[in-house]
Amino acid sequence: MAHWHGKSRRKSTGGRKVLARGKRRTEISTEKQWTFIGEPKRKSYRKTGGNPLVRVLSENTISVADRSTGKVEKANILNVVDNPCDPNYVRRNILTKGAIIETDKGQVRITSRPGKDGVVNGILIE
Repeated sequence: MAHWHGKSRRKSTGGRKVLARGKRRTEISTEKQWTFIGEPKRKSYRKTGGNPLVRVLSENTISVADRSTGKVEKANILNVVDNPCDPNYVRRNILTKGAIIETDKGQVRITSRPGKDGVVNGILIE
């Protein structure tokens, strides 16, 4: 369900305001969508100005950068170990920036924003 970012139709006292206009399309934000572990799935949106926004809805691989060797390799995502954003995201296996995940290469911290960037990148934790 989308959120509306327009002016309130109520006063601070609780009385109703009479607004001279209705809701605008630009005042409606996008719906909340999280990135889960699963088969790769993406969704494309049109932003204001016509620019595309690609969101990762689900992903099972990650590009892992190893700082010691300077190489980037693909790794399979197994599960979410820790998420400083919200502990409930760990139970639900939701991928966000800063989340620590378990892969076949070891533990990785996600550095990209899957809901905004359209990719899942991370750094290997020693």
